[in-house]
Amino acid sequence: MTKTSTPHAALPVDEVTAAARELARAGRWQRALCLLDATVTTEPRDRAALALAGAQIALERDWFGGTDTADARIAAADSAIGGLTEPVGLWDLDFVRLRHAYFRLLLGDGAFRFGPAGKDPAELAELRRRADELCGRAADDVRRGWARMYLGLIVDNLFADRDEAPAHYELALDAGESADDLLAREALRHLGDHDHDNLDHERARQRWTRATALGARAGNVPGTLSQQMLLAVLARDTGDEPAAVALATEVARWAGAIGAVRVASQATAFLTGTDPTAGRGNDG
Repeated sequence: MTKTSTPHAALPVDEVTAAARELARAGRWQRALCLLDATVTTEPRDRAALALAGAQIALERDWFGGTDTADARIAAADSAIGGLTEPVGLWDLDFVRLRHAYFRLLLGDGAFRFGPAGKDPAELAELRRRADELCGRAADDVRRGWARMYLGLIVDNLFADRDEAPAHYELALDAGESADDLLAREALRHLGDHDHDNLDHERARQRWTRATALGARAGNVPGTLSQQMLLAVLARDTGDEPAAVALATEVARWAGAIGAVRVASQATAFLTGTDPTAGRGNDG
């Protein structure tokens, strides 16, 4: 068993990367990255695994925390994986790149920019092609489900094709139900958004409540807070303004405390009357 090496301890690299991902899901992105960076190994495959985990965590940090750190981590992972005699992790790194490109197109200058307006049609088409290609290349159902999830997000939020997207989310949900709570949570979140748009508040509540529980079970603190925001939206939509304000107030407090600035901003804006789902602003 390959282990990390320090003067005092040795741990399997897969345990280190698993622990780092758990920390990141709790919103402890800097601690997670410090753990990876402090891990020393002479094995090229282990260095590649550490670098890949770093890229994945940096991307999550950028999304929730409003930072801009993923580029350097992706380049480091590319170098580490590319230097292997028999590269591993190529699909996972390509998926990080896909998500990174999607986030850049969606956020633009830091604000959500939904739909194709102002975006290069060729760039949009290439991103969609890459997502479809990752679906075909996936080695297992969960990876295929994640690629399908992002194909749906690209279609939904960048192409503004609200009719096609739910079919992709349903396939992602099928893949996540028995194997990946975070994938199932993501699919339910966006299927519930379509229910909400269709004014089916009860179906949206069912999906969003379950998504909240799945995210919490997976230890996804910032994602669970963003999901609570959607429940606050439903409370306001159904006339329960005190519940809406109470939920949003706590989301703003918690999200601000852990540095999830995008979620905190949504919650603060909601308290002043802004609907975070308006214009498809419910990604997260």
